[in-house]
Amino acid sequence: MPHATTSNITVRPLPPGPGSTYTIGAELLNANLESLTPSDEATIKRALYDHQVIIFKNQSTLTPAAQYSVTRLFDPAATSYGHGKTLDAKRSVLHPDLKTIPHQPQVQVIGNGFVDEFEGLRDITLKHPHHRTFHRDVLSDEDDRENTRFYRWHIDAALYDLEPPMATSLLAVKVPKTEYQTLRYDDGTGDQVRVPRGSTVFVSGETMYDVLSEEDKKFARDTKVQYAPHPYIWMSGARSRSTGLGMVSEGLELDAAQLPPVEEDKIKILPMCWRNPVTGRLALQIHPSAVQKLVLKDGTVVDDLKEVRDIVYRLQRPGIAPELVFPVDWEEGDFAIFNNRGVLHSVTGSFLPEEVRIFRQCNMAASQPVEGPEESA
Repeated sequence: MPHATTSNITVRPLPPGPGSTYTIGAELLNANLESLTPSDEATIKRALYDHQVIIFKNQSTLTPAAQYSVTRLFDPAATSYGHGKTLDAKRSVLHPDLKTIPHQPQVQVIGNGFVDEFEGLRDITLKHPHHRTFHRDVLSDEDDRENTRFYRWHIDAALYDLEPPMATSLLAVKVPKTEYQTLRYDDGTGDQVRVPRGSTVFVSGETMYDVLSEEDKKFARDTKVQYAPHPYIWMSGARSRSTGLGMVSEGLELDAAQLPPVEEDKIKILPMCWRNPVTGRLALQIHPSAVQKLVLKDGTVVDDLKEVRDIVYRLQRPGIAPELVFPVDWEEGDFAIFNNRGVLHSVTGSFLPEEVRIFRQCNMAASQPVEGPEESA
């Protein structure tokens, strides 16, 4: 067991791209992730909570067991996959996207194309999430190769029964490198951003909170979000806005009789604002597709679904402005960890069937609940 008292790891903040103002992202250099000292672990933890997304280059040899171990640094008591064993998984909007590694069930395989063998999985076909399967209004066939959308802005969380993971890790195993795409918001604003094909994009929940008016900040601190039970099944009939930031309200959600059995004490009611456990800063952390009700400070419950979604969208939309979006340009061997309680993220892009892409993802349902804001004056 290494016992160095100082870490050799260097933290290098990533400068924002041209025209961008996001303040998240750092590369960590000189890390041996298979053999971390206590001071290494402390450096990594601090870097994550300071920078929200941290990237280690040239990690192709990292084993699934080591990925699990590093991801657990942020919650050593966490042991089971963040979504658990989802009931009725075939109806879940998450079902097509994930394959579980048999010998390390906390680690999932995601990507695109046919893979004959990988980590004990054989003859698997991976499907890169495409906005056509989730958005109400979609890009034309002619536009689809050169353009893309935010697929679904989200937090990695079951949002029913289990606590949201502290952190998620992603290892880029195989990355087809092709041309950039224009990511279009298609919401009437004309907003767009250039992204590498298949980029995972991040925005800071702390910035999303910071750009609010003082009145909206107080509302966010005082309000809680009630999430739908079995949310990924509940939303399966509905479709998303063109920004990927929540659903269009057309009455297409499944009703209670169509869901698996619901236990009332497993329904999640979480703060709108989540506190960074190291810096104390607040992040506006809402999974917009899964919201069902709002609970106001005086106990009033807003349960008109369209109104709930409109309120959440108005609060969140400024935080996904093009200049605030951090698009990761994946290279094979990149290992990223992100603060799942401090950022929102989304898949982007589309791939041809022959463009094979393989990633490993790991997160665990947290052993502790979300920390909200202190009672505001």
